[in-house]
Amino acid sequence: MDSISILALMTFFDINNIFFTALGYSMSYLEFFGTVAGAIAVWLSARANIWSWPIGLINVTLFFFLFFQVQLYPDMFLQVFFFITNLVGWWRWANPKLGEEDKKRELKVSRMTTQWLIIFGGISIIGTFVFGSLAKNLNEFFPTVFSRPSAFPYLDSFVTVMSIGATYLMVQKKAECWAVWILTDTIATYLYFAKGIKFVGIEYLVFCFLAAFGLWNWIKEYKTNLKLQL
Repeated sequence: MDSISILALMTFFDINNIFFTALGYSMSYLEFFGTVAGAIAVWLSARANIWSWPIGLINVTLFFFLFFQVQLYPDMFLQVFFFITNLVGWWRWANPKLGEEDKKRELKVSRMTTQWLIIFGGISIIGTFVFGSLAKNLNEFFPTVFSRPSAFPYLDSFVTVMSIGATYLMVQKKAECWAVWILTDTIATYLYFAKGIKFVGIEYLVFCFLAAFGLWNWIKEYKTNLKLQL
């Protein structure tokens, strides 16, 4: 790759490189294409379509650079996790164990037990406190990397922890993942509007409705699978 190509790539990942301006809002290439990829990935996930995972890889790569530039550091680190889990989820859905496959020979939708729901809630509370405490002091621990303090460290950490949990549940194709996403996306919508990345905020507002559809669709598919087993 020559120097001109490298410069063009670096410019693309700069949040100040504006793609267009609409209604007084300046849209960067990074925010626009990251958001579009994310919307497509979530829509496919709600439909239990395995192609949601590779498209999600594009989304999380672009959002990693976006969140770094708006000081949402827990969200930035979350994209690394998402990148890995998109690869794992892609493989998991395509390679179900014996008895886990649906009619498409992919991983079928299942439900969580009450015990695991309680454990999930406890881990989420502890994880939010730990991540929030770390995020609050990142600029003091690593001042050369994080020149400004983290914005909304605990609220942002809640989104991070719940997103990790919801993604794990999605990899395992648990229907409850969508209930977690509804809560998480609601908080994330507020955060992104507060930080001025309004297009991402609008996307996450739409995600709330897509998550509601995903919950309905996955429960319906779960019930269908139960009938086929009888």
